[in-house]
Amino acid sequence: MSLMANLYVGQSGLQTSQNALNTTAHNMANIDTDGYVRQQVSQGTRAYQTLEKNYKTIAWKQIGTGVNYNHCKQVRSDFLDLSYRRENGRCAFYDVSTKALEEIEDQLQEMNGAEFADSLNNLWVSVQELAKDPCSAVNQSALVTRANEFLTRAKSVYEGLVSYQENMDSTIEVMVKDINSIGDQIRKLNEDIVDIESGRQEHANDLRDQRNLLLDRLGEYGKIDYDEDIFGNVSVLFEGSSFVTTDHVNHLGIDTTLVSPVGYATPYWECAAKSHINEFGETIVDSISGGLLYDFSQPISSSINTDIGKLKSVLLARGDHNASYHDIVEDVNYYNENIAQSVIMNVEAEFDQMIHSVMTAINKVMEDAESNPAALDDTLGLPSDFALFTISNPTDKNTYDFNAEKKAGTVSTGFTIMNSQVNPKLLMDPTLFTFRTIDGQEDNATTAALKAAFTEEKYSLNPNVSSKNSFVTYYNGLVSQVANSGDVYKSISKAQEETVSAVEASREQIIGVSSDEEMEFMIMFQNAYNASSRYINVVSEMLEHLVTTLGS
Repeated sequence: MSLMANLYVGQSGLQTSQNALNTTAHNMANIDTDGYVRQQVSQGTRAYQTLEKNYKTIAWKQIGTGVNYNHCKQVRSDFLDLSYRRENGRCAFYDVSTKALEEIEDQLQEMNGAEFADSLNNLWVSVQELAKDPCSAVNQSALVTRANEFLTRAKSVYEGLVSYQENMDSTIEVMVKDINSIGDQIRKLNEDIVDIESGRQEHANDLRDQRNLLLDRLGEYGKIDYDEDIFGNVSVLFEGSSFVTTDHVNHLGIDTTLVSPVGYATPYWECAAKSHINEFGETIVDSISGGLLYDFSQPISSSINTDIGKLKSVLLARGDHNASYHDIVEDVNYYNENIAQSVIMNVEAEFDQMIHSVMTAINKVMEDAESNPAALDDTLGLPSDFALFTISNPTDKNTYDFNAEKKAGTVSTGFTIMNSQVNPKLLMDPTLFTFRTIDGQEDNATTAALKAAFTEEKYSLNPNVSSKNSFVTYYNGLVSQVANSGDVYKSISKAQEETVSAVEASREQIIGVSSDEEMEFMIMFQNAYNASSRYINVVSEMLEHLVTTLGS
């Protein structure tokens, strides 16, 4: 090789070392940048110059022509990326359920500074006191007052659960908008990456970092699958459906009228919904049945990856309507498939069942009492004016017929928390129900029946619970059930957080930037740069010596 050619060997060393130093400096500058992945220079040899080919020897006589800067690559593990996004999505799923149960515990245990259990206990105490002296105006007044307090606090608890349900519903639209935004950003980054890398001279590593950070965020919302083609485009599946393609994003929409009976948000794929264009050029959605995002008939299980993503968890926890006792007592299959898996709807239904049972049992005893001063009003088919609990709108026979049953999910009938009230006439004059028989005797049989109604153990929380409760123990059982479920979800959530932390730590060991390691690389590349520079100086001195000698 000529001395002039040797100058290019040194030049290749200078250029490659300079690129490596730039890459190292870039790593150091982004050591605290969120989502940044360590970059590494890949070096190789340039084509050798062959001087002699001798097949009898082990190797040919060749001279190297310098070092070649191949490319700057990201250091990351596809396996750890996939594991992190899957486990982080699962962690987000159970975190939502844990927080929902914590909120429910707060609603059940504390309301306006006093526990609901106090109002239930006070009602039971008033029944016991009435049994001691049924004809006492004080005891009769206490029963009506405690009944009104009991129902008022029950409404407050139920309204708190409904309010939290509505708050969860409001977050769904925000999540869907964020998911669509992430998809749009990924598609835009796909275009930018392909444009930069199409010349095969540069790698858009920083843009890839942004795209991978978006995939991390998307993995929190649901189960994702993705694949990168040879051009650098990433195609994404969200919950098994095409989300981001090479040139398009299939957006999610929100429906509040076609599926949800009370206007709750239901996410669906806009591309799969049936729609038409009206005379004003507006797109009107006719049906979303073919584009629903989730199939909630599938069991929730880690083995089949159906417990991933906070969007699905919020939808499950929220449910699709404000549940009542009807959702428990009338159709076991309906309860198991639609109510049991929603933590809020399940508690709403069980709580409403308790209040319904209390009101129905007390009214039954009082209507059958020998001391009842009035018979049924046959014109409306309503209970007498002396029932302790009545319907808020007694002229509405559909909502008042508390003996009628309905199919779960249809218009409610019978006593529920939100359609009931304490008899206004008894509130004005609690002594109207005298608890005195026609012959003037105290109606001890009725007060004994009231006590028995409170202590009889015949009420189960739901069809899947075999143990029976009385009114006195029902509420404690409900609170204990919520607490136990909360402990289970907390344990799962904590274990999942540890799994995510372990995977993230393993991933960080690969993609993270170590200042000590980068300083070592910087010293190494600086020395390589100095060596190449010194090599060029030596070749230059040799050339100068030859030219000077030949010239003389």
